[in-house]
Amino acid sequence: MDKAYKKLIDGNRLFALSKKFDDPEYFKKLSLGQKPDYLWIGCSDSRVPANEVTNTESGEIFVHRNIANVVVHTDFNLMSVLEYAVNVLEVKQIIVCGHYGCGGVRAAMGSGTFGLVDNWLRNIKDVYFKHNAELEAISDLDKRADRLTELNVIEQVRNLAKTMIIQNVWQAGRKIEIHGWVYGLNNGLITELNVLYDEKDDIEAIYRYKIDK
Repeated sequence: MDKAYKKLIDGNRLFALSKKFDDPEYFKKLSLGQKPDYLWIGCSDSRVPANEVTNTESGEIFVHRNIANVVVHTDFNLMSVLEYAVNVLEVKQIIVCGHYGCGGVRAAMGSGTFGLVDNWLRNIKDVYFKHNAELEAISDLDKRADRLTELNVIEQVRNLAKTMIIQNVWQAGRKIEIHGWVYGLNNGLITELNVLYDEKDDIEAIYRYKIDK
């Protein structure tokens, strides 16, 4: 057996034993179901695991990840996750979390080609184009990438608020908040971007649905 592969199996056994040692009923309780308060939409980057960076346990955060934490209204994978999280699990908080040093964001800043992922990164290029004047005024490329990372998160929070899934919840009188974060790989800290959407009036009128009760 390959050593790198065996490491995962051995690690799982150690994980299971340690959890049972701390709480003999841990897995029995976990198997009864999930009721997380949070939906995390983050980057696929292996260095940004939701539970570890927030110091939470299994079952506390429902997670969706993709390259550069993008919210696209035609992505049926993400929309299915969102609908389930909102309507079945009834999460109360949604967090879009990007991270500084994101390879997807950096790739979107240039004109190189990377294959199929170019179609996905086009969404980030659109963010760059929208904020072109601000970004082009930043001469340091690392700082420009950091700012694009932040702007990308802000745009994805807005994209969530534009969905009928979220607007249905608000119209029904349920409270759900959408936040934007960026995680720092260099220090392990989360930066809140002070972007909060919690009602339909937070988005432009053209994106507001008239939903019959």
